[in-house]
Amino acid sequence: MNNGDKHSYESIINLPHHRSEKHPHMSAHNRAGQFSPFAALVGYDDAVEETARLTGSKISLGDDELDELNRKLSALAEVISERPEVTVTYFKPDELKDGGEYVTVFKKLRRIDEHKRRLIFTDKSEIPINDIISIECELFKK
Repeated sequence: MNNGDKHSYESIINLPHHRSEKHPHMSAHNRAGQFSPFAALVGYDDAVEETARLTGSKISLGDDELDELNRKLSALAEVISERPEVTVTYFKPDELKDGGEYVTVFKKLRRIDEHKRRLIFTDKSEIPINDIISIECELFKK
């Protein structure tokens, strides 16, 4: 910095800070907001996260496994009035992309709808029979 630059501010350094008469004074909070991060691609992070989320494939049961599942469903149909408690593992399709995940629930069975091929529970939830890979119940242990 040369001497010419040093003295060039001396004439204004002690002047009062200028305040606009047309525009209201901005608060320190609002001024800081001008420098906050800006997401130019709104939703991009969510899209990347969704793409990275893994989903599994549905398992196809063999003939023996399907026969066993059908035997268990028949046994449950005979005691349906008792509202048996069952543990069901089934494939739950993903709502956003191909695949899904296996979920296990423990619930009281209310009805087996053979026409729509669904298990209907006392909490009014339903599971498609074609998505089930396993059903367990105390009834089967006897």
